[in-house]
Amino acid sequence: MKVLVTGGAGYIGSHTVLALLEAGHEVRVLDSLFRGHAAAVPAGVELVEAGVGDAEACARALSGTEAVLHFAGLLSVAESVREPAWYHRVNVTESEVLLVAMERAGVRRLVFSSTCATYGVPVQVPIDESHPQKPISPYGASKLAFERLLIERAGAGRLRSIALRYFNAAGCDARGRLGEDHHPEDHIVPLAVDAALGRGPGLTIFGDDYATDDGTCVRDFIHVDDLARAHVLALAAVDRGEAFQAYNLGSEKGYSVREVVQAVERISGRTVPVTVGPRRPGDPPRLVAAAGRAQAALGFRTELGLDAIVEHTLRWREGHPKGYADRAATA
Repeated sequence: MKVLVTGGAGYIGSHTVLALLEAGHEVRVLDSLFRGHAAAVPAGVELVEAGVGDAEACARALSGTEAVLHFAGLLSVAESVREPAWYHRVNVTESEVLLVAMERAGVRRLVFSSTCATYGVPVQVPIDESHPQKPISPYGASKLAFERLLIERAGAGRLRSIALRYFNAAGCDARGRLGEDHHPEDHIVPLAVDAALGRGPGLTIFGDDYATDDGTCVRDFIHVDDLARAHVLALAAVDRGEAFQAYNLGSEKGYSVREVVQAVERISGRTVPVTVGPRRPGDPPRLVAAAGRAQAALGFRTELGLDAIVEHTLRWREGHPKGYADRAATA
């Protein structure tokens, strides 16, 4: 299939581009490179350097394509609390420009990179897809708003789509070809790895007084390679079943922030210097997926656990202390 990947120069998008190519699909990437990296786009893959809010660029990128995998957008809970209007504009208003361009181009299949942040504070754990969607951050609210646009278009017979609500994406390509390079970085695994490697002032744990076993937040971590594989499976499934479908993607296992730190210390053989700070707004205490629906409908199960996540992140960040800037300098 000929596929357009928006945000394909970003973290999860770039890993999915590799998975699509390996599955035999033809891929084009649309990315503004605001936070993506041209060096993350494989050689031979066309890159249209523009954002999804650019209608003309969307039309050009959609030419000849049969489906869209939509990753482009802003992704930080903490940043969204500081900049809520920006998150709505990019993740909803500009993304709707893409939907209009798809309709005009006759492209009727979409797989959407959504998030468990649409659920908010869980009323039960693990969380399944029937859980109320009451986000507590502008990031989660913006993703939910876009899901509702997909539902509206599905009801009108204009689009078939799958929203993948994944939990905490982490890790790097198992073969070392791609990594995680955010600026700023606020994900726990790369921050803990960098702290172990002596980069920066150390790791700050945001709150140790949650109602969890050790007082720190508990999260369900899913390896980015598993996520990429799930998107390929979703692409194959988008023509089956209801016009709009949503699936959780997670390992169904929860690890606290302190357990992640312990895993980094064990695997790296180094100490992670830690300080405890105040809670961050928008952080639920515990998020763990019930992922049985994706297992049944997509045939998806996670294959890589927390140790692999840490090992692959450590290898990438040891070899790329400046992220993709190292790779670009040697290209």
